Amino acid sequence: MSTLSVKVWRGTESGHYQEFEVPRLESQTVLDVVTYIQRSLDPTLSYRFACRVGMCGSCAMTVNGKARWTCRTHVSKVAENDCIEIAPLHNLPVVKDLVTDMQPFFDKWAQAQGRFQGNKTRKDDFERVQPESRERTLVDAGIECIGCGVCYSSCDVVAWNPDYLGPAALNRAWTLVNDVRDTGNKTRLAAVAGDAGCHACHTHMSCTERCPKQLSPTAGIAGLKRAVLTAALKGEL
Repeated sequence: MSTLSVKVWRGTESGHYQEFEVPRLESQTVLDVVTYIQRSLDPTLSYRFACRVGMCGSCAMTVNGKARWTCRTHVSKVAENDCIEIAPLHNLPVVKDLVTDMQPFFDKWAQAQGRFQGNKTRKDDFERVQPESRERTLVDAGIECIGCGVCYSSCDVVAWNPDYLGPAALNRAWTLVNDVRDTGNKTRLAAVAGDAGCHACHTHMSCTERCPKQLSPTAGIAGLKRAVLTAALKGEL
């Protein structure tokens, strides 16, 4: 049986790589490799996962320098000379080994006013969104974001400017800006218009390139830039 040489990050921010030899198997994923190490070689290894089928995004890690869902990343696609390097996501504090603290990521969702604000009550009739409407069509893909953090980890601007809201938070803001039921757009556009908001994006498109769901946060951010400019010209900001 052939083997795979795996370097795994251990410790916190100032940790180090530890090397393991793992059996090479058919249709093996990177998450399978990490699980084998934790169950058979070193039970102290910390990592995060849940569904194992590409639904939750919690198994996102950095594999050979790129953020990926490890449950959907096959070893055969990323191994270089039977070697793999696995690290925690970039741009987030490391709790231990492959586990990052996601709080800064979700805090920025809150800063971008990424929560729905309506004016209906349970006594009102259901408000309907027409699937073919312009607003709904604009965000048809963006609403599929599951908040895995891959785009945030891949974003160069976040690396340079830790205050930058990041692709996922801005994508969420964009979907709500186009939700005809939402009533919080004035506050939302003001929140994403600052130095750390949509205009800080350099359009490198790393987020779009790396998104496991083939979404384009870059397109949503561009839409926010237009919406902010329009609101400013109207004197609404």
